[in-house]
Amino acid sequence: MITIYVGNLPLSATTDDVVALFQPHGQVRSATVMLNEETGQSRGFGFVEMDEQAAWEAIEALDGMLLQGHRLRINESRDRGKKPKRRAF
Repeated sequence: MITIYVGNLPLSATTDDVVALFQPHGQVRSATVMLNEETGQSRGFGFVEMDEQAAWEAIEALDGMLLQGHRLRINESRDRGKKPKRRAF
């Protein structure tokens, strides 16, 4: 299973739009478009989980594709790990 980062999404893109984009390349295990907690509007990126072979095929086929005038950035998601807490001064 690979988690795919989907960046530069149009703000109007929904999770269903993302699933429809990836589904021709294999089974989508999960998909999420990240939303602004206050407004509920898309933050312009999301994540998709797919089996390894399907994920690499989707990344190869979709990276750089135009969607509603936005050139998508699609790659394997990297675990950012835990960030240290900031100290207030």
